[in-house]
Amino acid sequence: MDSTQRIVFFDGHCHLCTGAVRFIIRRDPKQKFLFSSLQSAYAEKRLAAYQIQSAGSATFYLLEGTQLYQQSTAFLRIMKQLHGGWPLLYYLLGWIPPFLRNAVYRWVSQNRYRWWGRSEQCLIPTPELKARFLA
Repeated sequence: MDSTQRIVFFDGHCHLCTGAVRFIIRRDPKQKFLFSSLQSAYAEKRLAAYQIQSAGSATFYLLEGTQLYQQSTAFLRIMKQLHGGWPLLYYLLGWIPPFLRNAVYRWVSQNRYRWWGRSEQCLIPTPELKARFLA
């Protein structure tokens, strides 16, 4: 794996999570990020190296080189690298202790299907975006 490569692992059935992927894609003109559904064989294999069972996970992950981030830290590190004013979130929210940020993150994560819904099939990328999705 390229040490500069960034992979976002997300719940492919979650409407909030797939919306977040679309959000990232629109604000990532340099195509820094690649994506993999937590339900994919690729995610299962890559995350197993970090002792993480990907299927059914209540979070998403950001793998930067060999460093794995999760929950609010993954979210903030992604925001820091997006185009526009989004890196401000990293600086505004980054000072909040992780145990507080992650408590809010877990609360949203536990309610995401109820609030945003769930799909029985994973996000299917358009042909021009297919190269950014790892299966």
